Amino acid sequence: MTIAIVGAGLGGLALARVLHVNGIDSVVYEREPSRGARGQGGMLDIHSGQRALREAGLIEEFYAIARGEGQDMRLLEPDGTLLLQEDTPDDAPLDRPEVDRADLRNLLLDSLPEDVVRWGRAFTSADKGVLHFADGSSATYDLLVGADGAQSRVRPLLTDACPAHIGQNVVEIGIPDIDRTHPDLAAMVGRGNYWVLGNRISMGAQRNGDGRVRIGLSFYNTAEDWFTTSGVPFDDPAAARARLIELLPGWDSRVTALIAACDDTVVPRSISALPVGLTWPSKPDVTLIGDAAHLMPPVGEGANMALLDGALLGLALAAHPDDFPAAVEEYEGEMFERTSAAARMSADIQALLTSPDAAQKMLAFFQPG
Repeated sequence: MTIAIVGAGLGGLALARVLHVNGIDSVVYEREPSRGARGQGGMLDIHSGQRALREAGLIEEFYAIARGEGQDMRLLEPDGTLLLQEDTPDDAPLDRPEVDRADLRNLLLDSLPEDVVRWGRAFTSADKGVLHFADGSSATYDLLVGADGAQSRVRPLLTDACPAHIGQNVVEIGIPDIDRTHPDLAAMVGRGNYWVLGNRISMGAQRNGDGRVRIGLSFYNTAEDWFTTSGVPFDDPAAARARLIELLPGWDSRVTALIAACDDTVVPRSISALPVGLTWPSKPDVTLIGDAAHLMPPVGEGANMALLDGALLGLALAAHPDDFPAAVEEYEGEMFERTSAAARMSADIQALLTSPDAAQKMLAFFQPG
């Protein structure tokens, strides 16, 4: 019985690892030519996803690469008013540590036999138990698992649902080696997350394990074509930084100094999500995990849900090794309920961020009562 996983992201690799731990073979097909073909993004807040790493037998290795100080947080208003500062004691439990996505992916990759992941295999279609790839090759399967992210090519086998723009556009920038190049800004940001929430605009500055501070400027209630109408010249980094500062009138100069100090990497990202509570009729030979199944606003749940999806599907298959349809149905029933709740919570947080008084509402969220 052949289990084919399309996508070597966190969810797909967690599934392959849990299957491996339970003596079940699988093959992961990944369109990228190698593990280092592209950057993997910034830090992840891993909380509920730690269960997946325990099931994978990797929790101690995870703790070795996780950053407990990444749990620190500072919340400010645009005028520089500090509303909340949480500093994590060095001996605090690793309830929500930050980890570099690339480090976590490498941990999962290194835990698998070398031949499990097949690089450079871009999935195009599936028909009657046969996978087809862009290079003209093919492979057979008994169970196909789509772990291929937001623009999943496997998803249409189960549902017509597609991600829709949620009115958020993000510009990603960053400051390399901030402790050496800008020690004053490093002290201001702190060891973890630094949030400035304004009138339908937010700035999130996040420490990365390599010394870089990754900054995301989010513009809410904006159209999908905002990047073409914003006046931000993405092909001219210096002018782009200047224009981004112009888009923040009244913001404290210490905050906008973070933008001025950034390097020439300026990346626009349009944010989409799948409908909250998406389900589909179960099929015996195909299912979805991670963003392919439940793409949600980026507020800290997506990676955790993907890890849990992979681990729990793996456990269901281990419990029903001769009955894939039963395993899929069991997994999907739990996954639909769990991820719908996470998606609703993510949508609620997204609504707070889009409000004119987002900083005060988020303060109440973090300090209820």
